[in-house]
Amino acid sequence: MALIRSVLHLLVMIVTVIPYTCGVLLARLCFGRGGLAYRVARAWLALCIDAARPILGIRAQVEGMEHLPTGDAKGVVLLVKHQSVYETFLMPAIMPRPVAYVFKKELLKVPFFGWSIGSLDMIHIDRTQRARAIVKVLQQGRALIDKGNWVIMFPEGTRVARGERGKYMSSGARLAIDAGVPVVPVAVTSARVWPPKAFVKRPGVVNVSVGRPIPSLGRKPDELMHEVEEWIESEMRRLDPTAY
Repeated sequence: MALIRSVLHLLVMIVTVIPYTCGVLLARLCFGRGGLAYRVARAWLALCIDAARPILGIRAQVEGMEHLPTGDAKGVVLLVKHQSVYETFLMPAIMPRPVAYVFKKELLKVPFFGWSIGSLDMIHIDRTQRARAIVKVLQQGRALIDKGNWVIMFPEGTRVARGERGKYMSSGARLAIDAGVPVVPVAVTSARVWPPKAFVKRPGVVNVSVGRPIPSLGRKPDELMHEVEEWIESEMRRLDPTAY
């Protein structure tokens, strides 16, 4: 049954990504990268998350949204635990402000999906050229934050299995310090139901915990990232104790 459900959800994503991508590209052509193009893309991501509940039996339980800045607050860098594709779809769907991902350039080659994200205010990097990638993240990230976007980064760089801890990289902390904005750590237990690179998903709850903003003023990147890492990993143990 889990296999059938997983196939059905994949079919929903494949069938719907085509018209939504056309909508994103048309909006991009007529109105530019922001605004309408982003809202169309976000609507597709939300549709996929909403469809996961009846088809896959997967739902998100989110806590800590009250910690996010409101009103005219300048912006934040969201640093998110990365266990599966689920949170990449979920974050834009639940965040109150437009978000911009930092992602590997290879995703631009994915038909329709890649064309969409390539048309939006996002930051694609070549991970084989680390020095250039960091410069690009700092330059484009600050510009996007100044425009009112929130930047999302996965500090471990790639998806990690349930109960595991990847190497936390400091580029997200560097961006926050450079832009003069706080970081917001986010813990996610998606691997419990949607393991990394797994096709078959299991029904269950994805717990998401949004932490309080951590100021970056006067901080060093490694020190700030260490605080983020300790909060996320401690929260992961609270949310998913059997995995640890």
